[in-house]
Amino acid sequence: MLSQDLNTILPEIVLSLYAMGALLAAVYTVKDKAAPLLVWITAALFVVVAFWIGTTGEGATMAFNGMFVDDAFSRFAKVAILLSAAAVLVMSQDYMLKRDLLRFEYPLLIALAVVGMMMMVSAGDLMSLYMGLELQSLALYVVASLRRDSVKSTEAGLKYFVLGALSSGLLLYGASLTYGFAGTTSFAGIIEATQTDVSLGLLFGLVFLSAGFAFKVSAAPFHMWTPDVYEGSPTPVTAFFATAPKVAAMALFARVVHDAFGNSVGDWQQIVAFLSVVSMFLGAIAAIGQTDIKRLMAYSSIAHMGFALMGLAAGTAFGVQAMLVYLAIYVAMNIGTFAFILSMEKDGMPVTNIASLNMYSKREPLKALAMLVLLFSLAGVPPMLGFFGKFYVLQAAYEAGLAWLAVAGVVASVIGAFYYLRLVFFMYFGAEHDDHLDTGGSPILWGFLVASAAVMVIGVVNLFGIEPLAEAASIALVN
Repeated sequence: MLSQDLNTILPEIVLSLYAMGALLAAVYTVKDKAAPLLVWITAALFVVVAFWIGTTGEGATMAFNGMFVDDAFSRFAKVAILLSAAAVLVMSQDYMLKRDLLRFEYPLLIALAVVGMMMMVSAGDLMSLYMGLELQSLALYVVASLRRDSVKSTEAGLKYFVLGALSSGLLLYGASLTYGFAGTTSFAGIIEATQTDVSLGLLFGLVFLSAGFAFKVSAAPFHMWTPDVYEGSPTPVTAFFATAPKVAAMALFARVVHDAFGNSVGDWQQIVAFLSVVSMFLGAIAAIGQTDIKRLMAYSSIAHMGFALMGLAAGTAFGVQAMLVYLAIYVAMNIGTFAFILSMEKDGMPVTNIASLNMYSKREPLKALAMLVLLFSLAGVPPMLGFFGKFYVLQAAYEAGLAWLAVAGVVASVIGAFYYLRLVFFMYFGAEHDDHLDTGGSPILWGFLVASAAVMVIGVVNLFGIEPLAEAASIALVN
């Protein structure tokens, strides 16, 4: 029934109507004067919708003949996406206002991108998958090049657009091959077609689909856009790129391989394990020589996606649970880290050079301590929360018979620890110089930084109850 279908997609409808209504209202009234208010309203709406999805959803519901799936897995991913998007929006307001970048389109484009992400994680068909993916991507292309007077920002938007279009082409080619050989675009139909035997055409379709998803999660060797886009985009936009879209793309990847190709785990396991190993090592090694903290975070994100893919490569319900727990911890770490990067200023101008952190602990001991906790957590140093995220995915890989992948993960983690500890070295033992960063800063950024660091320490007690939720989500997907 149509009314039931509409009821299932009500959160997406509410956000879409809000974005379109606010866009029209802003165009015909006060335009950019309303931007700060729109940021707060959008962030508040994200939190309300996240609470609504998290508390009202039960069981699994299909809408529009299986094109849209509302289950525990999609709800977990949606709550993570909405809360991280809300956090980044609130953090970004001060930075965007100071630099005259806060236009009314910014929060509304983020809202539309979030609708696309929510569509992605609930896709039950190749058509709805592509619709969500493109809605997210088109909004993000514009957001990446928001700073119109900056060559780097324009270049970032253009690179993201060109390479995003290439990845969409690969994905569409994979989808058309899959449709050609399975005779349907629905995941339920594809998994039926692969029950007895997976034809060569379907395997090629799976490979091209995986390549398209690897672009979206910035997994090596499809990572080439990430460092330039992270460096060139305004810092709040980089913070957004590093959080919500990663959760959406990883959840979409998991949805397709389990819901559509769940009968051929052995085939896609090799692809995902390869992406995982290459991403972990490229992210760990390439970050060592970076001098710009945003580029460093780009390579860090590539490495972290490698670890998340390790959980997916396990091909089990526990593997998906480990991936979801890892993503939740990763998002929390990144929000705090980017709150710190946003507060790095000299004479009111943003600074992203790592050398500017020399002896930072002398002037801002509390901030330096919070950043130290986050860096230790990113590196996976026990007893920080980041260590337990890595332990989860390593355990999932080992239990699935991928001991070699777990060993590779440990080696990559040790290499990666070097560049995180290098930042700690600069902050506590670097060379003294007169060129200091500004002290103080926005209380909102302070709050996010300290709260995120506190989560990394206190969260080791029970992971804030994320484990049972992730377990329920993984069982809903891998059935």
